[in-house]
Amino acid sequence: MLTLHTAPLLRTAPDAPATAGTAVVVRADRIVAVGPLAELTGTYAGARSRRWPGTLGPGLVHDGPLPAADTPRERVYALLRLGVTAVLAGHLTDPALRAAVERNDLLVLPAAVPPTLVAGGRADLAVHDADGTCLVTVVAGRIAHRRA
Repeated sequence: MLTLHTAPLLRTAPDAPATAGTAVVVRADRIVAVGPLAELTGTYAGARSRRWPGTLGPGLVHDGPLPAADTPRERVYALLRLGVTAVLAGHLTDPALRAAVERNDLLVLPAAVPPTLVAGGRADLAVHDADGTCLVTVVAGRIAHRRA
């Protein structure tokens, strides 16, 4: 199933300018297209539409120890609430924590790589409000966190 993700502003990389009138099309765990909303709406007319408030962009890479919590699952969820979709392998020495990360489909990277939204890339997205609060985290094409 195709999903068209749109927001008032879209940023294709952490340091890229936010632009209006753009969107991301996702199928399963991959980005199909990134481009002008009007063009993508026409090309993918049958796609389900998800309209988010805030700025849509790539999921974040967490470069540090995972937040403290009672269980590995809660530690991973704390990251999802921030818009994180990837963690560095060096911070996953505990097998239970690594298993929780893998169960939630977060990427495990050997080194920090700036995330980007590109056709063919993995569908890891985050939507942040103007104050930086994460509203939605999409990991491998599925909604993993949604602020109530």
